[in-house]
Amino acid sequence: KWSSRPTKRIDCIFSEGEKLPLRTFKASCDFFQVKRNISNRLSVVFSRTLASAGKELKDNFLKALAEREEANRSGKMTSVIFIRDHNTLGQEVSGYIDYAHRLKTQDFEPYFSGKKRLMPARSDLCYYNWKTQVSTSNSSPNFEVIYDDPNGLLFKNKRDKKILNLDPLSGPGEDSNRTFLQSDIYIHVVIYDHNVRTV
Repeated sequence: KWSSRPTKRIDCIFSEGEKLPLRTFKASCDFFQVKRNISNRLSVVFSRTLASAGKELKDNFLKALAEREEANRSGKMTSVIFIRDHNTLGQEVSGYIDYAHRLKTQDFEPYFSGKKRLMPARSDLCYYNWKTQVSTSNSSPNFEVIYDDPNGLLFKNKRDKKILNLDPLSGPGEDSNRTFLQSDIYIHVVIYDHNVRTV
């Protein structure tokens, strides 16, 4: 808090060695503080704008995505989505999707409104086309793909270094949960949730 007591003129270093009177310096600081507060408030508003907000969701899978949207956007959780279904060419494909990363790079409103279907892509964590036998794997900003482990395919969280185990006969790993879902729009869907601990 600025002092209200009378004081003599004090020069303050501002930028690049420029000296300003205390009154000018205080006014500049007040301006930047207001600007910072406005920026922070806008960030909060945009972060609270969820693609699933106001949507009437009927499918269990879309409901599950909506329940996890805020946590994945905020970084409290990183979810991996497994999907197996047929693409637009009728070919069976399957893959693992980094939900938090997709939320940052794609508009999910068409998915929640039913205009589009969320499907695995070659750019996702893992992708496999059962017809063409094309397979790809890519690490994401949240997960490192480990495909040469004796235990099978694993994902390593880049923030807390915890391992996400995809083997349905084993536990999903520390701070993680696996949810099998019945969906009317997909053959097979599973969601792996990893709760990210911050130090």
